Amino acid sequence: MGDACDPGPDACGDGLSCEPLSSGEGHVCAGSVELRGQVIDALDQSAIEGARVLALDETGSPVSDVALSDADGRYSLPISVPRDPDGNPATAVTFTLSASAADYQLYPSGLQPAFPVSTADITSVEDDPEVEGDENLSAIENASTTIGLLPLEGGGGFTITGRVATEADEVGGTLVVADGGAGSYTIADRSGAFTLFNVASGANTIRGYRGGLQVLPEMLEVSADVDGVVLGLADGGLSAVSGSVNIVNAAGGSETSVVLIPSALFDEVFEFGPVPFGLRAPEPGVAANISSSWTIPAVPEGTYKVIASLENDDLVRDPDTSIAGTEILEIEVVAGEDIEIQDSFKVTEALAVISPGADGPEEVSGTPVFEFADDSSEDRYEVIVHDALGNEVWRDDQVPGVNGNGTVTVDYGGPALEPGMFYRFQATSWKDGNPEATALSRTEDLRGVFIYVE
Repeated sequence: MGDACDPGPDACGDGLSCEPLSSGEGHVCAGSVELRGQVIDALDQSAIEGARVLALDETGSPVSDVALSDADGRYSLPISVPRDPDGNPATAVTFTLSASAADYQLYPSGLQPAFPVSTADITSVEDDPEVEGDENLSAIENASTTIGLLPLEGGGGFTITGRVATEADEVGGTLVVADGGAGSYTIADRSGAFTLFNVASGANTIRGYRGGLQVLPEMLEVSADVDGVVLGLADGGLSAVSGSVNIVNAAGGSETSVVLIPSALFDEVFEFGPVPFGLRAPEPGVAANISSSWTIPAVPEGTYKVIASLENDDLVRDPDTSIAGTEILEIEVVAGEDIEIQDSFKVTEALAVISPGADGPEEVSGTPVFEFADDSSEDRYEVIVHDALGNEVWRDDQVPGVNGNGTVTVDYGGPALEPGMFYRFQATSWKDGNPEATALSRTEDLRGVFIYVE
């Protein structure tokens, strides 16, 4: 360990891998690190064989190729970890996992987030006489490396495998989409390889989205599994998308972010979807800092929804559709043509979620009780519960206003909830006017999420 190396096959030998220095200046031979865990059905806890698991860094860029789960759902995924000059892991780094399988919803997606995995949890692997060089091997295995996939209603579809052309320096992390039917998508691994599960039969256009890349689409007529699809790259043709946000009725210093979501993957129920790497202002890995004007550079052509304040930032898109700047905007980006959005997006202070799901998904049993911050001038509230598949489970649009009480509590009154399923409650405050009622504010899109347990 500790010897300088150049990345490549067998660069170090003896169970070592050639890892980047945390300084960004060169590489060093070091003991390999694996993420180990299991992929299971989130509802019945059964093992899932053949699931594809990928590790992403905090910006959403892949730091691994793909591992396949075995008959017991087990996987071992080698990851690249920045090192100090002696080959030891440098400061703790946080990863997330992405997983996909036939007949299952992609993880993470919808209401199901990816739980963080930290290199602070690295432990040495005990010697295995059947594994040569394992004295240099370390692993991370804990509750966050167990992945529960949610089964799709009515099953899936066909499988398409391929790669994004490798002439570009950075193709890993490309969001690959089959836009036939309801839209299937996945994330290309570090080498640009991808597998799309659950693709609808019939006409499909396979597209790739990544900031800085213009990926050429591939049109397919799908009636069986398809292998060997290659998505080429075009030179140039990228565009800048810019606009502004108007933050009103919120605490001073409030800042947000703006993202582009391919329209084929936009969920009309939850009003969000997957964000391709790079199609965010500010850039990936930078904390939300937008308070007025914004620009997303190097956007590939395509049709996108423009969404402000998707992330948890104590703000929410103003739900009052009677005023300008509150509708969800769709844009068509033409190769090489910049777009400046004229109307500013109105963003307002969100109703704070108290429980469940204030800071992340919580386990809930029995009859859920929803608690959120009281608005200042509402007449009533609307509370809606959806499951992770987008089905509305229950709503009450006549929850009385409780001005001055600080918080509002609402008992769930719907049908029995399914153990292992993710749910979200969302509350909206309303002012009953003449002639029409007006929405004032609501809880954030990614808060209020809970997992029901028996």
